[in-house]
Amino acid sequence: SMNNKTSTTEFILLGFSSKLALQLFLFSLFSVLYSATLMGNALVFLLICIDCRLHSPMYFFLCHLSIVDICYATNNVPHMLRNLLGQGRTISFAGCGIQIHLYLIFALTECVLLAVMSYDRYVAICHPLRYVFIMNRRVCLTLVSVSWAFGFVFGTLQASLALHLPFCCPCEVDHFFCEILAVLKLACADTTANKVLIFVVCVCFLIFPLALILISYLRILATILRVHSVAGWHKTFSTCGSHLAVVGLFYGNGVFMYMGPGSGDSSGTAKALSLFYSLVSPTLNPLIYSLRNKQVKEALLKLLRSRRVF
Repeated sequence: SMNNKTSTTEFILLGFSSKLALQLFLFSLFSVLYSATLMGNALVFLLICIDCRLHSPMYFFLCHLSIVDICYATNNVPHMLRNLLGQGRTISFAGCGIQIHLYLIFALTECVLLAVMSYDRYVAICHPLRYVFIMNRRVCLTLVSVSWAFGFVFGTLQASLALHLPFCCPCEVDHFFCEILAVLKLACADTTANKVLIFVVCVCFLIFPLALILISYLRILATILRVHSVAGWHKTFSTCGSHLAVVGLFYGNGVFMYMGPGSGDSSGTAKALSLFYSLVSPTLNPLIYSLRNKQVKEALLKLLRSRRVF
């Protein structure tokens, strides 16, 4: 009602269950996953920076993916851990706005970056002789810049439109962080424009990149099938299969959360899917894309040997 409209100064994050035993279990589990996310992605970033053999387009993109994953997890998880310990259920309006803004920037940037990485693999496998010329330094810098720019522009647009709404008290966000759909539920105004914008952004950043990724991998598959090498088939299918599994979960969860029927209505499902983006995906990405790679393993062994010398 109009009487419940106030100048909002803070939100209350309801988080997960109020049962102490479950909260302690979740705190332990999420702390381990968050630590693995930070260490895994930081290790990938370090190895790519210090080893000249990893200064190639593929690892350049992986370096930026590691940065996105570290920033994305750090934006959401620390406050969630404080929430689980009962020390941080409230968040200021400004803090909530920053969470929404950064959450959107990093999520949208990763959507574009994954498509860029699939294009890089397509060129490397389907046009190996022209790879160096197609994926030159200028092209790589342009693709990464576009990924970050698109994420920033559209993330800022959505966050600004959402945060200019009036909100009804009590401002209780049924989530573990300020997720945009959970916050929009508290608005005391028509949110049709916000939801239309979210849908349009989802088409541009989920459906379109996913289609490009699938086309790239289909072309890769067609190329590999023309190679009469069982070992080559096995290696490529193993690598591409793991990549597609992660990509499928990433985009599939996004489509279900923001474009599915009744999107944003099931708080339990929304929290579970958001956990995938906040913890599971950032933990899996360095394992799937980098640490299983032979060159990265060799760089890691080289780093460990050099530390033993000193």
